[in-house]
Amino acid sequence: MAKDKQSKNIKKTMKQIASQAQDVEDADTITERLARAAKSSDMLSSVWTLPPAQRLRFSANTELTGIDAGSTPGFDGDQDDGERFIALSATEIARYQRLMYANGIRGDHHRLLIVLQGMDASGKGGIVRHVFSQVDPMGIHYHGFGAPTPEERRHDYLWRIRKELPANGWISIFDRSQYEDIVMPHIYGTVPQEVWQERYDEINAFERDLVAGGCAIIKIFLVSSKEAQRKHFLDRLDDPRKYWKFDPSDLDARDRWDEYMIAWQDVFERTSTSYAPWYLVPADKRWYSRIVVSELLRTTMKNFNMTWPPLDVDRDAAIRRLNADS
Repeated sequence: MAKDKQSKNIKKTMKQIASQAQDVEDADTITERLARAAKSSDMLSSVWTLPPAQRLRFSANTELTGIDAGSTPGFDGDQDDGERFIALSATEIARYQRLMYANGIRGDHHRLLIVLQGMDASGKGGIVRHVFSQVDPMGIHYHGFGAPTPEERRHDYLWRIRKELPANGWISIFDRSQYEDIVMPHIYGTVPQEVWQERYDEINAFERDLVAGGCAIIKIFLVSSKEAQRKHFLDRLDDPRKYWKFDPSDLDARDRWDEYMIAWQDVFERTSTSYAPWYLVPADKRWYSRIVVSELLRTTMKNFNMTWPPLDVDRDAAIRRLNADS
């Protein structure tokens, strides 16, 4: 009964946000427009019983294997509510992204890195598509990290990561990341233990420097169940259009599921920091994991508290030159 009441409240709140959307654009000044946009974003965040930034953040008592991959923590709505949430959130995300990009052009150092991790078929690709659908392609960069190439092996493991970092004002999305250089050797012994053990502190220092330089980091692990993965694999094998997604190595990793869980638990315990925390997101319900990412993305950019950069030329002189051509 309580959940039904909360669902009704979610619908009511989102209907109110939608009805006020034009009010944001009709504001008389830039300052007022940004203030109304911030209020709209806060209203959208209010549909959560506890924001994902708090509810899903890794803490000392979090156990990866204890998370219910089919749950929707903090959100009592259904899939229809979730899709409506994304549509409303997308408008605000696009606004804040344009704001960040414009300031980046003018030399502001704010930028954003989204790290997506998870077992095979956990929905990383779907997350990427949804993020891209909510932003202007100009100002967003995607890179998927696979096994290192021969050239990459000739460099430090962070070399290829640095190459793909976001420029000022940009968003970069990593499908897998530097954390593969801990997890894979942890499980498969591809480098000596003393080498990959050192990488925990190296990555922490690397991320600390990024954040100090204006780059916010959102690290997301999509928590899927082994049964959900089995269904997704079978779906790929049943659909010729998805054959390309399947690789026999996926089954090898599945056979070592428990080892992966142990390795990732170690990663979270040693690299979830105050400046770059991990968020463990239940992902069997794809719509839920997508609204979580939408919420984290929107609120992170909103909290940059940016305004539109001022004109850096003589406006009246520019207008006179343009009118002289008419």
